[in-house]
Amino acid sequence: MTAPRFEGRTVIVTGAGSGIGLAAAVKFAQEGANVALFELDPLRAESAREELESIRAGSGFVQIVDVSDPDGMEAAYRNVNEHFGGLDAVFANAGINGAKGPIEHMELDEFKKTIDVNLGGMFLSVKYAIPYMKQRGGGSIVITSSVNGNGRYSSVGMSPYSTSKAGQVAFAKMAALELARYRIRVNAICPGAISTNIDETTEEDARMDEIAIPLEFPRGGDHPLAGRHGLPEEVADLAVFLASSESRHVTGTSITVDGGESLLF
Repeated sequence: MTAPRFEGRTVIVTGAGSGIGLAAAVKFAQEGANVALFELDPLRAESAREELESIRAGSGFVQIVDVSDPDGMEAAYRNVNEHFGGLDAVFANAGINGAKGPIEHMELDEFKKTIDVNLGGMFLSVKYAIPYMKQRGGGSIVITSSVNGNGRYSSVGMSPYSTSKAGQVAFAKMAALELARYRIRVNAICPGAISTNIDETTEEDARMDEIAIPLEFPRGGDHPLAGRHGLPEEVADLAVFLASSESRHVTGTSITVDGGESLLF
């Protein structure tokens, strides 16, 4: 019988309370991992912990933290190390849609909020993982980016989001090169439309109708492969693969998971 891929290993999942993060946390636990659940919402975090508890007692460890808060993140990583005794993989998944509207009317603070959470939170997720992974002699970091900002630019009004997602892929490549000497791999996943609750984090400007695009794009959610939005589990499967030793020679890459959606744009 094959041993679970993550038996005895510790994985941090940010944004672990719902959607892709929760699906990944469940899969990591099913594969034997100790999972640190980083989540801003206490109720979602506790629900996720209970779900992991049903898989294996003690497999989930909750940290209520804002990923864009340096002090909070540093403390959360320290707590994980003290609780589980090391760190092997990080799934930097937390993110928001943020401000949506005409650039002309968007305030700098609105733009920066999306950048701070999506790019800043990802940066901190990588930064604080490095010393613990160096102690382990290596590790894997997987970043949830998006097709938006990476080959697809049709989500009008979402300039902060697309900018942050493009930056995540560039950062992943830079980090992969820098950290290769420590046997730390860094890769990015670029999902298309996935059935999650991220739309709850959209702050839409009422003046969206001022954005007039002189072209007609395919409807969001057109997927040649399956004819539907993707499922969180379909992204989580790839995250688990990239975090595992099965992808030991894969680093500095970005992989699209969108059922062929981006081929229409």
